[in-house]
Amino acid sequence: MSAEEKKPKERIGVYICHCGSNIAGVVNVGEVSKWAGENLAGEGVVVSRDYKFMCSSLGQELIQKDIQEQKLTRVVVAACSPHLHEATFRNACKGAGLNPYLCELVSIREQVSWVHTDKVAATEKAKAIISGGVARVAQHEPLEPLYVPIHPATLVVGGGIAGIQAALEIADAGFPVYLVEREPSIGGHMAQFDKTFPTLDCSACILTPKMVQVGNHPHITLLTWSEVTKVDGYVGNFAVTINKRARFVNTKDCTGCGICQEKCPKKVIDDVFEAGIGYRKAVYTPFPQAVPKYPVMDKENCTYFQKGTCKACEKFCPTGAIDFTQQDETITVEVGNIILATGWQLFDARRIPNYGYGRLANVFTSMEFERLSNAAGPTGGNIVLRDGHTVPQSVGIVHCVGSRDKNYNNYCSSICCMQSLKFAHLVHEKTGATVYNFYIDIRTPAKGYDEFYQRLIEEGTLFVRGKVADITDAARNPGEEDKLIIQVEDTLAAKQRRIPVDMVILSAGLEPRSDSKAVAKTFGISCSADGWFIERHPKLDPVATMTEGVYIAGAVQGPKDIPASVAQGAAAAARVLGKIQQKEIALEPVRATIHEEKCSGCRICNNMCPFNAILFHEDRMVSEVNPALCQGCGTCVAACPAGAITGTGFSNEQILSQIEGLLLVNVPSQPAPVAP
Repeated sequence: MSAEEKKPKERIGVYICHCGSNIAGVVNVGEVSKWAGENLAGEGVVVSRDYKFMCSSLGQELIQKDIQEQKLTRVVVAACSPHLHEATFRNACKGAGLNPYLCELVSIREQVSWVHTDKVAATEKAKAIISGGVARVAQHEPLEPLYVPIHPATLVVGGGIAGIQAALEIADAGFPVYLVEREPSIGGHMAQFDKTFPTLDCSACILTPKMVQVGNHPHITLLTWSEVTKVDGYVGNFAVTINKRARFVNTKDCTGCGICQEKCPKKVIDDVFEAGIGYRKAVYTPFPQAVPKYPVMDKENCTYFQKGTCKACEKFCPTGAIDFTQQDETITVEVGNIILATGWQLFDARRIPNYGYGRLANVFTSMEFERLSNAAGPTGGNIVLRDGHTVPQSVGIVHCVGSRDKNYNNYCSSICCMQSLKFAHLVHEKTGATVYNFYIDIRTPAKGYDEFYQRLIEEGTLFVRGKVADITDAARNPGEEDKLIIQVEDTLAAKQRRIPVDMVILSAGLEPRSDSKAVAKTFGISCSADGWFIERHPKLDPVATMTEGVYIAGAVQGPKDIPASVAQGAAAAARVLGKIQQKEIALEPVRATIHEEKCSGCRICNNMCPFNAILFHEDRMVSEVNPALCQGCGTCVAACPAGAITGTGFSNEQILSQIEGLLLVNVPSQPAPVAP
């Protein structure tokens, strides 16, 4: 008698969920349950049941009761995607004393009922999928989770409002935080704004107190003018390499007095903070309330670095803080968790040439208008044309520039409608001009938003429903001379209109940062086709990523307004604090393993691993998987030419058994089903 024949058959329980009508509306669940009990008995099935909501507490209790009374050694649940409820059923098995990894969840919702309309075919397919699950689960081995300690420090990348909120939440709980920002100051885009909708709070007034808190917090190490260049390690034990760019200012001696900026003779256009409509010096802080207060030197535009002369800043600095010999510095920090809050960038309106931005002087982007209307901006808050003194008498605001457009970005940028309404209010308030808002649809779904929209209607804002086709300065009709003419189809009036205005504001959409894919690769996470970072689950886990220990907050996930960014920053911090307070974390034991005796040292797997989880030992000429870093994706298993790598939970025996089960190889043949 062979060892295979001596091995006792497993006692398998099959449980089929109706999922309300999600599954039962297409699949004949009762028939499938009866079929599994009768036809898969030879494969070890001793009980087969169906229940309306198997994920409910009553459904889980049904499974637990059978495990104890029927002495089940394996469980197959046919329900929704494992991505959604695998943990639920594993915990149910664990509660009944069965190793949770002896439970197999097969999807007959996403893979059957949601993709088929033929009920007979769907029912037969469900039977095959369950048969595959039964054959596979018989090959499962009991596994135990991997436990790794959690370092109490956290890295927050991005110093906008989401990153600031996350850093403060963690630091206020008493744990160390490293906050890395690539610009000279924290604050992000919110620091550029004049007012925030719908309450019209002064943006700086509500942001700068939080910035100061960050700058003075004993548990926050602030690293501005810095970038993360490398991330090694795994959840609980990341080693992060950070490049601190040379400021050419000794921060220990600098008092932030501003004399260096005052005396610097070199003015350059500020393309970043002032959006190209203002100037700064070659040595500068982006704005007066900057945190930290220390200036940085723009090496590309500094006269000393270009010609070897000047040094006015050094001559006038009262504390001798200017240091032209400073070099970039590389530091490595150890952290347990990482929060990415690197934000967004503005859609480049030049990509839509018929809107005239960059060609027609008085066409402004939304960020230019933010700086124009800001009291700390280049015009002192006066809304004027490009000549610097003419106040516009009529203004057109174009919504959805670069958004909701299949030629550019198909998605809605979320903030454009409310932003445009805010602009209309500011123009009314500061100039009394006639304001036209050109919109596709008005979207005001959050608290106080629709009330703000009604307020703008009462203020006299004129709304034109239709996508703007063209903006030109070519006059055709009387009254169009020296004006910008907005050509639009008014869908409510059902006619083409030409509306002359003095100023046009393009409410440009939000885009992922241009380096988002490179950043995602550095941190071992994924991007959507648009470039936004992908969350673990869009509804149930919007702050975690598929890489354990890496979280996202704010507009890195997708367009969102300030309240949503703050909420997500706090949520990411709460998730991190939960991990820190556990002091250790249990990781999925589904990992790859390299069998050294078979490894040829070709290193193909080293280059293929998307999580950098494979090390190469030069002395032994073999590769090794770091189980704490491995995510069990299986890329290396498929790539290994020597077959030296196996994936826990995805062995050849398990996969081949599942295929045989799907093909009903060991199931008694039946007559073909007849459609009713």
